[in-house]
Amino acid sequence: MEYGSVREMLYAQQRMILSPRAAFDEESRGRERPVRESLSRGEYQRDRDRVLHSKAFRRLSHKTQVFLSPEADHYRTRLTHTLEVTQIARTIARCLRLNEDLTEAVGLGHDLGHTPFGHAGERALQKVYDPSFTHYNQSLRVVEKLENLNLTWETRDGIVHHTTGGASTLEGQIVKLADRIAYINHDIDDAVRAGILATDAIPAHLRKALGETHGERIEKMVESTVTASADGDEIVMEPDIAEATEELHAFLYVNVYCNPIAKGQEDKAEQLLETLYLHFRDNSGELPAEYIRIAEKEGVERAVVDYISGMTDRYAIRTFRGLFIPEVWSKS
Repeated sequence: MEYGSVREMLYAQQRMILSPRAAFDEESRGRERPVRESLSRGEYQRDRDRVLHSKAFRRLSHKTQVFLSPEADHYRTRLTHTLEVTQIARTIARCLRLNEDLTEAVGLGHDLGHTPFGHAGERALQKVYDPSFTHYNQSLRVVEKLENLNLTWETRDGIVHHTTGGASTLEGQIVKLADRIAYINHDIDDAVRAGILATDAIPAHLRKALGETHGERIEKMVESTVTASADGDEIVMEPDIAEATEELHAFLYVNVYCNPIAKGQEDKAEQLLETLYLHFRDNSGELPAEYIRIAEKEGVERAVVDYISGMTDRYAIRTFRGLFIPEVWSKS
């Protein structure tokens, strides 16, 4: 086989194997800027690779998922969450004969714009910058402007709609549901590890409906999604499993997401980011050069938000310490 025919072979395989409902690479709405065709990869494979090699993706390893800057090695970070979402999403896509490459690209890119300190960081920027600030819109900004990844329309659509609204492709819809499946289950796992939740505290009827263990619950939710979505035009769970999943999420909201042990430091995290925002807004000359260029084109506040939202937890803490904590105190 000639090297130049590999791409055509991949597209032919898609036409043979994938469901007619799938997003086919050769039918993509394309990129904002034309690029030379790859001889060895489809369009969504290229998107996946661009996300994987981005700086924003690497920073996810030091961003909070639920527990702020956890010291133990086994709590989820924003990166491990992203990998779990992508794994679940690919499983569903494979079962439904949808495009795994597009699913993976959206899954890996869906949280690139997430703030440090999880949703506490998001709330801080909503308070001091704009109430409409969201991590999913920031994720789109990361891939379109800050890192200029020039992704396909379908991948960008899936990224910006992974939390609210509906993605235009079934693959994007899969990531939205896989995100929920992943965080509900790994947040239980982390809460049990932290000693703030006992597995048997989960209501018995939910354990009966969804399973007793982390793996059983994920499998039940995935199988339900595959069954309910096999022939339709949207990605959903079976009604009884969807209801149990929503009830489990409500249980976690009360017992984990509002738990003072898990979330007791979030006020401090919010104040830290608010203070950094106000400092750099009033001292924009201290911004790194790339953000000064953004300030010149789009305004100081936009540049400061881009800078802060891209920080890791530890970089935000280190920056705050360097600006506001006397050096002799920071060494004590």
